Amino acid sequence: MKKHTIAVIVNDQPGVLQRVSGLFGRRGFNIESITVGASEEQGLSRMVIVTTGDDHTLEQITKQLYKLIDVIKVIDLSSNPMVSRELALIKVSAEPSARPEILGVVDTFRAAVVDIGTHSLIVQVIGDTEKIDAMVELLKPYGIRELSRTGVTALNRGNVR
Repeated sequence: MKKHTIAVIVNDQPGVLQRVSGLFGRRGFNIESITVGASEEQGLSRMVIVTTGDDHTLEQITKQLYKLIDVIKVIDLSSNPMVSRELALIKVSAEPSARPEILGVVDTFRAAVVDIGTHSLIVQVIGDTEKIDAMVELLKPYGIRELSRTGVTALNRGNVR
């Protein structure tokens, strides 16, 4: 099983996200991450979906996506060099005595403290999925109160489109 990152260019219409995610569910394909936002072209949105499966699974997903009327283009981002990022906000229990240690972890990951409360900190970290996972693991001993992740967004490097 291989992780695939695909971009789906779709018409910016109500219900498109539901139809795309429904297609995955009906066919038994799992979505590990999905992000949707405006694209470089007016009236079109870009979905970035991370899923797992073999090459045959990816081929089936692509064929099924093209059957949806609002799908304009499907791009296998993971078939070429790509840049992928995710953002996480992590609320950590942080008594004043533990803050220097936590700030050391934050600095090591080039993350940022975006809010300080009397007994907690909110840390913002941006990077690939592995970086986010590592940061979460290192902050667990301090007590993670809340965690919110955006999901992966990605583009191919260079002139590949």
